[in-house]
Amino acid sequence: MSKQKNFDISQLITRDDMITKVKEGKKTAVRRNNRYGNVGDTFQIANQTYELVRVYEQYLGDVTEANAKEEGFENLDAYKESITSIHDNAVWVPKLVVWVHEFQPK
Repeated sequence: MSKQKNFDISQLITRDDMITKVKEGKKTAVRRNNRYGNVGDTFQIANQTYELVRVYEQYLGDVTEANAKEEGFENLDAYKESITSIHDNAVWVPKLVVWVHEFQPK
């Protein structure tokens, strides 16, 4: 019997610039190194509740222009720049597997 892991969805979106993009309707997905929830889980930003509608793994190298726009960026290059600027010496690693959390207002 496998144990279900408890996730902390409250940590899914923590950066102020990303919160603003969600509130403006420009961001509908988050890619993170760890999984933060399951389909149907909810979180709140301001007075709006959001629900996870898809959660899956993806290689960074498979991220598309459309995915970058779902993340709230103008294009894939802007998304890559954001990812690599978060931490010192960070680089884009196409073979890195990330968790994709797609959400919508509930």
